[in-house]
Parts: sequence; structure tokens; C-alpha cells
Amino acid sequence: MRAGDQPYDEEALAALPGQSFVFYDDGEALFGEDGAYSYTYSAANGGGTAWGSYRVAQGGQVCVTFVNGMSRCDQYVTNRDRTVVITSDGQRFPVRSSQIP
Repeated sequence: MRAGDQPYDEEALAALPGQSFVFYDDGEALFGEDGAYSYTYSAANGGGTAWGSYRVAQGGQVCVTFVNGMSRCDQYVTNRDRTVVITSDGQRFPVRSSQIP
């Protein structure tokens, strides 16, 4: 994590269902009300959608298991009023816009 990173708290994590996050590459993550998850790649990145399910793990990480069997856990933080997704290998993906239910 970097200076200024504030991990999502319980309230922010509880508000994930129904939210959509659009990233700067135009990819979009959608958190379903029922635990379903989808990530739609931008046309520039080949398009298509990866389907799966998500859960909030101990420590506040958001873990996704895809239908192809792959899984990952990411940390969601805010920094300067922007949501940033931090992957397990430290990559940072700022969210361009989000829709909150």
C-alpha cells in the first residue's frame, strides 16, 4: 500500500453488491447482488466477459473465483477520493467511475 491508501471498511465492502467499477482501460467489474461477478474487457483488450463469483475474505480482501477455476484476491482502497484496486502482486488499478446502488 502507499501513503494515503485507506482500505475499504466494512460499510464500503457491504455496499459492493450492485456496484459497477469502470477502469481507465474501459474494462468494467460488476458485483451482483447474489455474489455473481463479471469483468468485461474493453474492445481494445479483445472484448469478452469473464464470469465468476465473489466474496469478502478476512482482512477485507475481495476474492473472485472465475468459472474457469482461476481465482484471485484484491484489496480495495480509497486514495484521494478515488477507488484503487490492488492485486496480490502489487499492481494498482484506479477506478475511473463507479455506479453505486
